[in-house]
Amino acid sequence: MKIDCESESPGAFPQIVRVRQHTFRVDVGEITGGTDSAPDPHDYFDSALAACKTTTAIWYARRNAMPLERVEAHVERDDHEERQGKYTLRVRMVFHGPLTEEQRTRLHAAVGKCPIHKLMTTSDVVIEMAPLDPAS
Repeated sequence: MKIDCESESPGAFPQIVRVRQHTFRVDVGEITGGTDSAPDPHDYFDSALAACKTTTAIWYARRNAMPLERVEAHVERDDHEERQGKYTLRVRMVFHGPLTEEQRTRLHAAVGKCPIHKLMTTSDVVIEMAPLDPAS
């Protein structure tokens, strides 16, 4: 899979990102010098966790014939120690539907093992940098 990102205009922070047939924008906040015209990279990182948890809940409920009607994930970021290597994401989940307490407990356990949660907490992520020929 390939993701492409490029500046929207010369010398400005806003970026255009393309993933398969999807296009979205990235910017940084005004305090950083951007215009806050789109979520910043941290917002997308945190959003990936929220989306993974909600889609995992739906997948798990379908697979186990649970009456989950709707799910919410609320993520709060605490990045005040990011430069020291600590980045805290507090996640609160809400499962809507006529679920038993046992089903809610099982759903909570399932979303605790979503792929992005595991990637963020148990994987060694290797980023390889290489120059890109500007003519390509």
